[in-house]
Amino acid sequence: MTLRLLAVHAHPDDESSKGAGTYAYYRDRGDEVMIVSCTGGERGDVLNDGLDARAMAERDMAGLRRVEMARAQAIVGFQHRWLGYRDSGLPENDEPLQANCFALIPIEISAEPLVRIIREYRPQVLVTYDEAGGYPHPDHIRTHEISMYAFEAAADPARYADAGEAWQISKVYYDRIFNYQRIDAMYQELAVADPGSPLLEQLAGTREWMRDRSGSMTSQVPVGAYLEVRDRALRAHASQVAPDSAFFFWPNDLQRAAWPYEDFQLVTSIVDTTLPETDLFAGIVNDPQGTA
Repeated sequence: MTLRLLAVHAHPDDESSKGAGTYAYYRDRGDEVMIVSCTGGERGDVLNDGLDARAMAERDMAGLRRVEMARAQAIVGFQHRWLGYRDSGLPENDEPLQANCFALIPIEISAEPLVRIIREYRPQVLVTYDEAGGYPHPDHIRTHEISMYAFEAAADPARYADAGEAWQISKVYYDRIFNYQRIDAMYQELAVADPGSPLLEQLAGTREWMRDRSGSMTSQVPVGAYLEVRDRALRAHASQVAPDSAFFFWPNDLQRAAWPYEDFQLVTSIVDTTLPETDLFAGIVNDPQGTA
């Protein structure tokens, strides 16, 4: 049986900050993982003052982000597809979105290439963002919308009839990796292990800020052995992730001791499973489509 996970992300680097440990875990287990990047990240700002490739970033941000994505892909070992849409950017002060950006393409058009990927790749599990996109970036919200639209459309042979044979995904998950329980667990662990640590104040502030991000996880993937792989994948996106990024504030040994998981919420399933889960493929072995 070949188990296949499909994760749909808004921009290159999202796959490394939101699930790279999980993807590395499943690849190491022998399962297949495909990442879809909906946009090329063309409108991203350089977030690393020490970026070696700054000249390329200023000349060709889209090209640089393709190079960075290829490096991250090689580190984690997933398959990758570009959906091909233009980064919408993050408007400020009621600035309108640029014409033909991802967030403004009609969903029945922008979802078609994703339907084709689903029908070709035939995943049992789909991972995407919730209705709010994880945070209110128009591309993240649109990623949720086309993921759920394509999930339904791919299973219906009457829709996009020329896009391949219909395929029913068995389970859909939302990413819940950034959550209050994780930060609180690290705070409690550090308070006991090293009460004088300067990280405690920082963790306390983050814990307070994240109090409303709790209670929605159903499934935990054990990623303690893959945190260094995740970090290398993140650093591959050097234009977006500086060496002193908040992603690296907390030592991996602390994370392993306190919360060695990446968390997800099961939102749709056509197979029987028991919650909480420790495997996103739980129940798939009894699914006829799991034998494909």
